[in-house]
Amino acid sequence: DVFEQPQHVGHKKIEFHITTDIPAVLQINSEKEEKNGERFHLYAATEEINNTGFGRIFPAPSSNDKMETEEEDDEIPSEFISRRDLEKNRLSKEEMEKFSVFKNYEPGDPNCRIYVKNLAKQVQEKDLKFIFGRYIDFQSELERNMFDIRLMKEGRMKGQAFIGLPNEKAAAKALKEANGYVLFEKPMVVQFARSARPKQDASEGKRKK
Repeated sequence: DVFEQPQHVGHKKIEFHITTDIPAVLQINSEKEEKNGERFHLYAATEEINNTGFGRIFPAPSSNDKMETEEEDDEIPSEFISRRDLEKNRLSKEEMEKFSVFKNYEPGDPNCRIYVKNLAKQVQEKDLKFIFGRYIDFQSELERNMFDIRLMKEGRMKGQAFIGLPNEKAAAKALKEANGYVLFEKPMVVQFARSARPKQDASEGKRKK
């Protein structure tokens, strides 16, 4: 009761002073100024919002388009995986160390044939072609003929594959970029295949060139 009474009295006093002390003409003018001021603020605010909106909307897609066109112009057909997707879904060195399949990992002796293991059950040849096809120049008949995928689906070799590439350079690039790539939630282990044949093929390929 003690706190409520002075509050009511105070409010009444303020209201009486405002209505009695300020003439009606001044009140109307002040109201007009306030309204005009509010309008200016609204216009300014909308202009700022519009300016920032246009600034955010237009440059962003154009920069993304540039990034996509740059990657598409990477001499790789669109039906194969892009370098960006390979990097995005590939494990880092620190992450690889946590997986037992990468323990004591060695790439092996360079040749034009690579060996891939730790493949998921769902993996098909078309999935491997989608990844490793980016290292083939399909306009070259020689490279098309040398591109070979052998996916093992039964027995002890299940979940492993051998992929023949045109030369050691293509194989080395494939190994570097695809090793640790997560395909169907399993990271691929990519190494050079241990075989005498690929080395002969590679040397023959070099002689032809």
